[in-house]
Amino acid sequence: MWRSRNGSGGEPVACVACGAEVDRDEAREYDKHGDRWERTGKEFEYLCKPCFRRECHQPRDELESLLVELDAGDGSSTEAFLAAYVEAVDERYGQIEE
Repeated sequence: MWRSRNGSGGEPVACVACGAEVDRDEAREYDKHGDRWERTGKEFEYLCKPCFRRECHQPRDELESLLVELDAGDGSSTEAFLAAYVEAVDERYGQIEE
């Protein structure tokens, strides 16, 4: 594996999924825009290896805009956010039949 260009490979970073603090060289980059190869002007977030393996590696078109639209992180309860998310997804894409 290649070392970081700026020598920051061993600096601790926080996993955005679970909050664990791991060395940068033990983490995986997460680009919320979905294009980690375009590096100009970006600051990356990180996932620890276990969270990276559990993460869905499918395209997430429109997810970021939906979260912004729902004002994710506004301090509302998890239950309130999830209810709003499910409602918004149902409105956009229709309900999934079980």
